[in-house]
Amino acid sequence: MPHTVLLAEDDRAIRNALERALTLEGYQVMAVADGVEALAQAHRNRPDVLVLDVMMPGIDGLQVCRVLRAEGDRTPVLILTALVETADRIAGLDAGADDYVVKPFDVEEVFARLRALLRRTSPVGVGEPHGGAPAGGASVPEAPRQLPERFIEAAGIRMDPRARRAWRGARELELTRTEFELLELLVRNAGIVLDHSTIYDRIWGYDFGPGSKNLAVYVGYLRRKLDDPDGPQLIHTVRGVGYVLRED
Repeated sequence: MPHTVLLAEDDRAIRNALERALTLEGYQVMAVADGVEALAQAHRNRPDVLVLDVMMPGIDGLQVCRVLRAEGDRTPVLILTALVETADRIAGLDAGADDYVVKPFDVEEVFARLRALLRRTSPVGVGEPHGGAPAGGASVPEAPRQLPERFIEAAGIRMDPRARRAWRGARELELTRTEFELLELLVRNAGIVLDHSTIYDRIWGYDFGPGSKNLAVYVGYLRRKLDDPDGPQLIHTVRGVGYVLRED
């Protein structure tokens, strides 16, 4: 089976060129244009490796990396960056990235670094040595692939995306389809401010425009269902930007 690469790059020319090159190299590529879609794809179809541009609208590559690491996802991450200062590289590694390539890059360097990352994380196959041959010639079984966690949780909200059920504490929430998808987006990106256009694109597939109250209406619906009379508000408005889920 070919290795799967999740590529997130907002520059269309770079994204298309790199997607073609990786495909010709034998990878199965999922290419997206921003960090929010990268997180959504990583949760839906866990790749073997991620290639993330640093500078992307909405959620940048480092934020994507931080969210995945906070969730316990150890999928290797290769960062693409135009930032060449040592402090910038350290920031990427501190965010949980495994390696980085500086733009402009040679595609062969990207291939080499991906091969190195995949060698580090590939399980030992049947019959392959692992610290010496086992006694009696027995083969070493292949390590099982770690399955994604069924539940997601943040700010006291627990969700089961497969069953489309959600709880705040012990109280189950009765949510419409759109309310569930909006809450899931906020939970998966807890602590990250999502701008209006990003939320519109992820939930409805298009932006209703600056005069639309559609998003504010659904946030109001969610707040009434989420918030306890004596408890803290969970969905916060960042005026002129968007919304964020967090506990104060």
